[in-house]
Amino acid sequence: MSFLGFFGFLGRSHDLRQLDAALRAFDLHPRIVPEAVKLALLRLVKDTPQGDDFRPAASLLAYCMLGPQGFAHANGEEATLEQEARIERALAAGQGTDAEIVLLALHAKVVQPSVVDLFDLRSEQSG
Repeated sequence: MSFLGFFGFLGRSHDLRQLDAALRAFDLHPRIVPEAVKLALLRLVKDTPQGDDFRPAASLLAYCMLGPQGFAHANGEEATLEQEARIERALAAGQGTDAEIVLLALHAKVVQPSVVDLFDLRSEQSG
């Protein structure tokens, strides 16, 4: 099971190491991301056709956690606009993996207030 590493029995799982590397690629240090968020993100990604490609999920989570300015500083304007378009499409659709990632960040309270304000993010639980 890929999550055995989470419990420390076998070290960090291969999937968690890949996710950590993907987060670092977008200038989000993995230690800043709560383990519960990482595990939920892994589950979301594993349920998609990408399966083992954590980069798209990591980039969207990084945008949510770093905010537009922090993400742009680290990843450039084009990558920032791409993440903003993904959020807009997710909000319009109201479902899908991107919507679930944004909702995960919102419920875990790791999303930057500037992202909440920019997209007027709300959930039933967050008010």
